[in-house]
Amino acid sequence: MMQSLYTASTGMLGMQTQIDTTANNIANVNTIGFKKSRAEFADLMYSVMEYAGTATSDTTKSPTGIEVGLGVRPTAVNKIFSEGSLKQTDNQLDMAITGRGFFKLELPDGTEVYSRNGAFKMDDNGAIVNSDGYKLTPEIVVPEDSTNISVGTDGIVTVVLPGTTEATQIGQVTLTNFINPAGLHSMGDNLFVQTDSSGQPVEGVPGIDGLGTIRQGFVELSNVELVVELTDLITGQRAYDSNSKVITTSDEMLQTTNNLKR
Repeated sequence: MMQSLYTASTGMLGMQTQIDTTANNIANVNTIGFKKSRAEFADLMYSVMEYAGTATSDTTKSPTGIEVGLGVRPTAVNKIFSEGSLKQTDNQLDMAITGRGFFKLELPDGTEVYSRNGAFKMDDNGAIVNSDGYKLTPEIVVPEDSTNISVGTDGIVTVVLPGTTEATQIGQVTLTNFINPAGLHSMGDNLFVQTDSSGQPVEGVPGIDGLGTIRQGFVELSNVELVVELTDLITGQRAYDSNSKVITTSDEMLQTTNNLKR
């Protein structure tokens, strides 16, 4: 069997991974807080027919040798945490992070998860929650009939309580950072979970110790750039087609070889 058949098949599988990754990026171009991914690859082992430096005669040596590659494999699908552009919503509960950090949320089972999606609402108890009802933590509860909800760049939340005119602090939005955000596990719904690779969560006040700041009334859009993704899609498709042609050509060569035996 010709090695080129297997080599080209690894190329097709690799390009399928790239196209799948690109398709997911394009599908989430309008998803608030979404972070795009990039497929990364490495070449496989090499079949060494002749090592560099092998003697070719009593007085000469092979300067380069003969090494034939055996294909390619995906090594990672890396999450890119560059910032997306901000969109003004004028919703008092919407928040965008400018800089590093994640909002911390709590699932119903107590699991802590993290997100860049700052499109928040209030539940029936006045607690600030995301679109799925997961509470922002530390928990912030807006008192009933309070007005003028304000979130400072440092995350301090104030409201004007009924019967008063002065702002009263009701909570503090914190941000959480990781030494390796790309190591977070994506669980869908714009949520990430800590892993051994991400490192331990470091929680702090916005604007301090390298954390970003809060912009009230804004949300962070997806960081997907359609022009880049469509370019990647085209190059991936062409590479996939080229590898399929290698398989077709190798098959034709095998047929020619078989015909010689008749």
